[in-house]
Amino acid sequence: MNPVVCDLLWQWQWRPEVILVLVALGGAYTLGWRRLRRRGHAKLARGWRLIAYLSGLAVVALALLSPIDALVSWLFSVHMVQHLLMTMVAAPLLMLANPLPFTVWGLPADLRRAVQWALAREGLVRRFLRFVGPPWIALALATLTLWGWHVPAAYDGALRNDLLHDLEHLTFFWTALLFWWGITGAAPHVRPPTSYGLRIVFVLLGLAQNEALGVAITLARQPLYPFYTEVPRLWGISVLDDQALAGAIMWVPAGMMYVVAALILLSRLIDQDEKRTAREDEANLRALGGLPT
Repeated sequence: MNPVVCDLLWQWQWRPEVILVLVALGGAYTLGWRRLRRRGHAKLARGWRLIAYLSGLAVVALALLSPIDALVSWLFSVHMVQHLLMTMVAAPLLMLANPLPFTVWGLPADLRRAVQWALAREGLVRRFLRFVGPPWIALALATLTLWGWHVPAAYDGALRNDLLHDLEHLTFFWTALLFWWGITGAAPHVRPPTSYGLRIVFVLLGLAQNEALGVAITLARQPLYPFYTEVPRLWGISVLDDQALAGAIMWVPAGMMYVVAALILLSRLIDQDEKRTAREDEANLRALGGLPT
């Protein structure tokens, strides 16, 4: 194997700022999860939530610290994998874990009370969360971020400047968290919950814009990003083949994640309707004297 490739495959990015944040978040969530279970909230602090949260953090670490991060400067397709790990795997896992209450309960008492006060009072924090909370706002922000960073000048600039690259990752991840916050219904609940039917609509809209960009990249007949024409080609993959593979990764695997989310929401909607129908039938039978009150 080419020694350069061999070196890249063993190149882990030991970034203290990333490691410290991940360890702090994981520690706070785990501590809060344990505290809530000890207080008798085992139904809220279920085991799968802790597994989902720690798995989400592990996926972020894989995306930012593993050899994947070293390979993004050589292969567009690997760069696409990195982004999808953060936005389509880590973000939904973290939001499914309902991170806020557990993380807050993992904080020291004084800090926990300060955070709870800031979230409970009608101040800037709550108004901001109410503004960005609606799924259509989150979808619009995620879409603008995704398409904006894939403009050739922006994408190329991020590859050539580490600070801009970090900003790209932060905005991808932040808007993904916002989107999946509304879809999963995680705390804080600053607005009335969105119905499952509307959540499905927003997931399908997210799927549509993702597929459109993936298809556009896949079918492009010339290199979109000059940066990748200037670096040595690994494993003999041409620039256009690498670009087509990147688009296909966005097109198919990422698209499937949206489809899975829509199917889960659909099953919740059907279950909700069945329970509502059962309650209505029971109430009607009672009214007719067919069931004891």
